[in-house]
Amino acid sequence: MTGRTAASDRLPSAAEATAYQREWFHSLAARVDGGESLALANADAPHEVLRSLGVPYVVNQWWSSIISAKRAGPGSLGSVAARGLPDYSRQYDVLPLGAQDLPADRAPWGGLPEPRFAITERGGDVTHKIFEQWGRRAGTETFLLSRTAAVPAPEGWWDLVDHRWEDVFGAERIDLLQGEIEELIAWLEERLDRALDRARLAEVMALANEQAEWNRRTRDLLAAARPLPVPVTDIIPSVMVPQWHRGTRWAVDAARRLHDDVADRIGRGVAVWPGERRRLMWIGRGLWSDLEMYRAFQEEFGAVFVWSMYLAIAADGYARYGDDPVRALAARFVGLTDLLYVPPMSSSWYVKEALGHGVDGVVHLVADDTPGGALISAALEERGIPVLEIRGSNADARSIAGVRERIGAFLRDRVPARA
Repeated sequence: MTGRTAASDRLPSAAEATAYQREWFHSLAARVDGGESLALANADAPHEVLRSLGVPYVVNQWWSSIISAKRAGPGSLGSVAARGLPDYSRQYDVLPLGAQDLPADRAPWGGLPEPRFAITERGGDVTHKIFEQWGRRAGTETFLLSRTAAVPAPEGWWDLVDHRWEDVFGAERIDLLQGEIEELIAWLEERLDRALDRARLAEVMALANEQAEWNRRTRDLLAAARPLPVPVTDIIPSVMVPQWHRGTRWAVDAARRLHDDVADRIGRGVAVWPGERRRLMWIGRGLWSDLEMYRAFQEEFGAVFVWSMYLAIAADGYARYGDDPVRALAARFVGLTDLLYVPPMSSSWYVKEALGHGVDGVVHLVADDTPGGALISAALEERGIPVLEIRGSNADARSIAGVRERIGAFLRDRVPARA
């Protein structure tokens, strides 16, 4: 024990974000009941267009995380199987589709109102098929955007991407997505009988950039802090709830509150676990149905998870500055998947983050739709950082059975304790 104060109380910004999302969801449902059109958008869709048009929307992955956290995942996958569809692939993407068939008393918060629009990019072989299923439901239309291939990226893309995104992704890829976003805007304008205010879109983009700047400051604080002052289970909701409200003043203020909460705890010498002896990185999507897992190794191993992709990609991956808001928006989404999953862009970034946070080991959850997992693990191992690969879905407990036991064995066998 170091004599530092242990972090036993929840981070105020995490509690505020969690309370806000439930209140916001009920207000959204009321808007839909009042006749407004709801959109269901995948995480890789340009939400900023919907916000600028005043269309209420829910992010597919956010709703999946709520379904998982409320223990409605097995029932939702059961609904998928009952429709004759596979329940063993892209479980995280398909959960909301299955949850639509649950009775209201079994669905989180009474269930998602039926969306008018379903929007995603054609990532992989399955995501667009899931969204095409949405388009077969009464009253829902689907819009699909292209997913283009990665090009070799300059080293240190994280220092270039906010202003020099043309150099990072290439003009041709951005040209294509910019054109498709214009098609999406026209598609929505026709159905909503209203026009996009381009000045409003520029304002939304500016707020999103301001939010990313606060996230970058917070990430840098946590990277430098020893010991870890805030549990990752508080950081995840503090980042991700505002992320899905990107482009609003509330989201900017929430990101600033998180920064201030973290700075306060560092200043007071707070430690998640005063006997910290191992620092861990979690690569992959969060285990929303078992967030306590992240704190399960503190007492026996002195092991704390100091990193998740949510804050890190919010810090490095979202800011885009430019005079044309539609082109800057295309630059925000054209390569987001590349940054997280396609080596060498992804692998070099994970190594940078691991070294910056001083991690001693990595737990890498590799899902069936995340390419390049082995190359990411190899890049970390080459730098002397041991990696435990777990192949499975964060949304399907069947695929990650025994994960705590595997992590415990990994810590005993491969991650030496610090003195």
